[in-house]
Amino acid sequence: MSERFHSRAEVARADVRGRAQRAVASRHVFGYLAGATAVLALAVGFLVTIIDSRDFPTFGDGLWWAVVTLGTVGYGDIVPHTGWGRVVGSVVIVAGVTFISFLTATVTSLFVSADQQELTGKTEERHAASEEQMRASLKLLLERLEAIEQKLDQRRG
Repeated sequence: MSERFHSRAEVARADVRGRAQRAVASRHVFGYLAGATAVLALAVGFLVTIIDSRDFPTFGDGLWWAVVTLGTVGYGDIVPHTGWGRVVGSVVIVAGVTFISFLTATVTSLFVSADQQELTGKTEERHAASEEQMRASLKLLLERLEAIEQKLDQRRG
């Protein structure tokens, strides 16, 4: 039974890893990050209402605190006072900073990629124009060379 569990867990991890790699490669990671943040906020909001019902009497309070903490805003209007509440808060803070870092890196990467594509397009246009100018110059030189050769042949003959 444990071998079966380990193999299913490994398959699940490989599937998640593969999806994450495809999302990053296709530049769709923003949706996954936003979805993961929303799911985490909902889960944490629910969890803190269970473990610290004094500080978070409603799910709405727990969700508000989770969103504010994940967003690294930290208004301080609702805070955990129990040990377990603070443990959850610490994990949520680290997750929030991590998600915001990934989000910033993703958006920055998209801007840099767009700039590189634009520069590459302009460079290719310049190379094509330059190549066309070189061909025209070469054609003109060949025509002049042929004209000179014809004149030399006429003088000799």
